[in-house]
This record gives sequence, C-alpha cells and structure tokens, in this order.
Amino acid sequence: MTDRNDALNLDRQDRLAPLRDAFILRDGLIYLDGNSLGPMQACVAERVQRCLETEWGRDLIASWNTAGWYRMPETVGAKIAPLIGAGAGDVVVTDSTSVNLFKVLAAALSMRPDRRVIVSERSNFPTDLYIAEGLAAFAGKGHHLRLIDSTDELEGAIDADVAAVMLTHVNYRTGEVHDMENVTRKTHEAGAVTVWDLAHSAGALPVDLAAAEADFAIGCGYKYLNGGPGAPAFVYVAPRLQAEAMQPLSGWFGHSAPFEMRPSFEAATTIHRFLTGTPPVLSLAALDSALDIWDRVSMAAVREKSVKLCELFIELVEAQCGAHGLSFASPRDPSKRGSQVCFAHEDAYPIIQAMIARGVVGDFRAPDILRFGFAPLYVRFVDVFDAVAHLRDILETQEWRQDRYMVKSAVT
Repeated sequence: MTDRNDALNLDRQDRLAPLRDAFILRDGLIYLDGNSLGPMQACVAERVQRCLETEWGRDLIASWNTAGWYRMPETVGAKIAPLIGAGAGDVVVTDSTSVNLFKVLAAALSMRPDRRVIVSERSNFPTDLYIAEGLAAFAGKGHHLRLIDSTDELEGAIDADVAAVMLTHVNYRTGEVHDMENVTRKTHEAGAVTVWDLAHSAGALPVDLAAAEADFAIGCGYKYLNGGPGAPAFVYVAPRLQAEAMQPLSGWFGHSAPFEMRPSFEAATTIHRFLTGTPPVLSLAALDSALDIWDRVSMAAVREKSVKLCELFIELVEAQCGAHGLSFASPRDPSKRGSQVCFAHEDAYPIIQAMIARGVVGDFRAPDILRFGFAPLYVRFVDVFDAVAHLRDILETQEWRQDRYMVKSAVT
C-alpha cells in the first residue's frame, strides 16, 4: 500500500470503526500503546462520577448493598469471563496482577507438595519471574525457578520435580503467542499444573481457558480492557479446582461467610476463596463500565482486524524503513503473534521518543525494542499508514539524534 486513500477506504469498510467514537482520543493522536495502557471511554468518566457523587457521596455505606459494591469482584469478573473462555462464576476481579500471580502460583505449589520446581521463560515479564523467585525463596525446602529460552525446551524441562509451568500467553516483548492447549496438555501429562498470564491476551485475541483445560490464569484490566491505570486484575481458577486449591492470602472476602465475623478462617468453596480484602470500588467501577463495550463486538472480529492492522504495519515498515537498521522482532506468522508488532534497533529509545513528540505513541522495551500495540476497538488503518510515514521521516532525517530524545524518564 502506497496511497493513504487506500487506508481510508479500509476504515470506511471496517465494521468496528464506530467503536472508536466511544474513546477519548485527542485530535492528531495516533495511539499505539494500548498494550500498555488503554485509553478512557467517555462512559467510564460518567460511571466513576456517579460512584463518587451518588453511591459514595450520598448513599455512603448503604451502597455496598444498594449499588452492588459487595458483588463487584464477581459481576465484573463475569464480564471478562467470555473474553477468556471461562464460565461466569470462574473469574473474579481483585488485587493486582502480581498479587494474583502469587496466590495462584502458591496454590499450584500446594497441589504438588512433593515437587519443588517452577518452570518459566527467561523472556517472561519480569514481575512474573520476581514473584516466582520470591515465592520459591519463601517456600524454602529447595523450591526454585527453572528458566527456558523457548517452548521447544519445555518437554525436556518438565521432569518429575516440576510443580508448575508459568507462562505468559503472549510475550510482552515480541508478541509471540504460545499454544495454550498444547502446552497445557504436555504439562498435565508430566503431572504439573499450568499458570497462564493473560495480560497481553484478554481483549486482544480469542482465548479459551476451558477448552485448553488450563488450571489457573491471571491478567490485568488496564491494557486491552481499557480499565484505567492500575485497574484491578482478574484471576481464573478451573471449576474442578475451586474447592481444592488453597491460596495463602486468606483475607475476609475469601471466607465462606465474611460477615459472620468468625475468629478462624474457613475458605469459600468457590472462586471467592481467591479474593482477599475489601475490593477497590472506584477502580472496579471504572473497569466495570469499560467492559460494557465488549457486548457490541465479537473476539473473532477483533482478531480479524488486529491481524490486518499488524500485517499492514509490517508491510509498510519493511517497505519504507528497511534501510535504516530496523530488524523485525516478532513472529512472522500472524497466528503466532498477538496484537502487537516489534522491531529492534540499537537506538530504539530515542526513536520512540521522537515519535511520541510527533503524537505517535508506541513504547520502548529494553534493551532495543520499539513496540507498537494495535487495539482494534480504536486504532484505524489510516493511523497505521500515518505512523509509518512519521517513522520513515524520523529515520531519514535522523531527527531522533536530538539531545532531548536521549534523556530517559523514570517510566520508559
């Protein structure tokens, strides 16, 4: 594609195009960082304002019942469930991704008390590895984390001492998608338990936890689900495990009868046992409202557009920017790639900063990755065309060499 009008024609034919109007995106902005933080919808601001002024401001504590605050972890979880192939009663929204990972990984270890090893990828998102390291150290008794560099090594890495295999379904740096069903099957054949991180999957591509027979899954609410910065995360536990799996953060919301105020803990026998403390109502209200848009779209349609957006971006970058030191850093096969595209360049950081200064927002991932997320609910084909035009111009003029683009902020 060499004509911008071709991209505009694709947008006119796009059945998801009307959904963009739900989002607050300033004029001229090309936002390709929804895989890090999704934009806000106008309905979310209205929902949070109602929660502030009416539910909290006027009705106060009565809102735990009248506004449904008490049930929000499960009612919001029920909205996420169809996006990840789960039953409505098998997902709750609570705590952060890291805390939920600690809970489910601890539960997995407790289910295999004679095993001491957690297997994961060296390229997994750092917090996942840190949580696993910390839990292994806390558990003692020889527990440790075993890292592999590719799922080709997985079968050889799962021996009789492996309790859990912990993987992120879509790799945060490259966008590589793991074959969830195949990995889960191999893990189960070896007698171990699976823990899946869906941070870059939920709302980006179809996921079917039930069909894959996955054991545990967690994921965040602020990327493709657009729930706002620091939105609470979700946790999934397979129905067959909910009465068995024990997590160590036994707070009162995980009790079988929280308001009986018993002095000793008795875990709920449902997904509620993976709750801990009082839910963050304001944040849940934002996520709750943000999720309503998914009633208007199928994940199949989202995936179809995602693939087209990514393929167009790759085609244009390689055709127009190939002489400037970029190397493709994502899987070439779209079926093995999530809703993001990555290129490597030794000066990735200042290049991204120069793009951001022009209103094209992607992000940098150390040490050398330019990462671009394509969220089909609001990213247009013309955004892709214009983003590549900016990238080409920045590379050709070497605009990125300006001193101001070399200074690193605390958050990159």
